[in-house]
Amino acid sequence: MTVVTLNAPQFVDTKPLLTARNVCKSYGDVRALRDVSAVVYPGEVLGIVGESGSGKSTFLRCLNLEEVPDAGSYSLDLPDVQGNLFDLDRYARRMLCATQIGIVYQNPHLGLLMNHSSSGNVAERLLVAGERSFDVLRDKARDALDASEFPLERMDAPPSELSGGMQQRVQLAKAIALEPALLLLDEPTTGLDVSVQALVLDTLKRLQQERQITMVIVSHDLGVIQTLSDRVMVMRHGQVVEQGLVDQVFQDPQHSYTQQLVHAKL
Repeated sequence: MTVVTLNAPQFVDTKPLLTARNVCKSYGDVRALRDVSAVVYPGEVLGIVGESGSGKSTFLRCLNLEEVPDAGSYSLDLPDVQGNLFDLDRYARRMLCATQIGIVYQNPHLGLLMNHSSSGNVAERLLVAGERSFDVLRDKARDALDASEFPLERMDAPPSELSGGMQQRVQLAKAIALEPALLLLDEPTTGLDVSVQALVLDTLKRLQQERQITMVIVSHDLGVIQTLSDRVMVMRHGQVVEQGLVDQVFQDPQHSYTQQLVHAKL
């Protein structure tokens, strides 16, 4: 199948941080991913959009090394990180994700210990990375929560007592606590009130601009993708059907499926 690719991004003079090639994944007879490839440059935000079942969340889980694909390669241009990351053993994957890859899930229950304190959730990531000083853990957790615009007077409250928007902020604080090279976001605003969605998006945009965090964000919401992303990749039935700069793709979609998505939003 021909993939519609528009103009190259402004980052082409630099080396990609993330390179994924020909990633395939099946669940029984269902082919969730069919030769999906992507590159993401340092400081860039790549948005991945598509309806439910398009394969976008499966691809993100592969990038977070939660899923082992049937085929394909994945590399990050980082010191002491070499080869195909899909070939890493379980311990090496865990340590790489703990130190270099942060993730915010649509469902906070997947990323948080709901009955532990919010600060403890952030500290747990620091512990996995080897930090043992209580004072350092506390200070770094506070700093990460503050950066995610979480109210610090609630930092000892468990996520189970917080609103959905606050739970997402705890997830975000946990994800950025070690200043990872790559931040993955899986439908981070789905299920939130419109006003809360706007606040979460504002926080993400500010963090990206201030810290130049490289991000991959998955969403079915074109507004979220437009707000945060530099480039967009459109997926359908496990395949990439169109990709390019956000404004180009959404203002002048070339593939019939992208046209349907854009017109449905309008």
